[in-house]
Amino acid sequence: MRAEDILPDHQNQVERGGVIIRKGSVGAFLVNAKLWLDPNKSAAERAEAQRDMIAALPALQALGLFDILQVKHEALRQLIETNGGMKKTDD
Repeated sequence: MRAEDILPDHQNQVERGGVIIRKGSVGAFLVNAKLWLDPNKSAAERAEAQRDMIAALPALQALGLFDILQVKHEALRQLIETNGGMKKTDD
């Protein structure tokens, strides 16, 4: 399956399980995660990235992203778990 099979060029969002998922949600989350983890970014930049990541979690959960991919960075994993983005794990 290719990206355009899920969201054709003319379509910007899809609904899964009652959650609207916008095109670019995964990419935006990854960019925000890198920014949030960067110690050279300002507190304001990191706070904005955190807000945007938390806002994206329902869409990422509806996609099943965290059912397939594991978040290695402990602080990022805790942020996601705390905000309902994925189930807590023991490993």
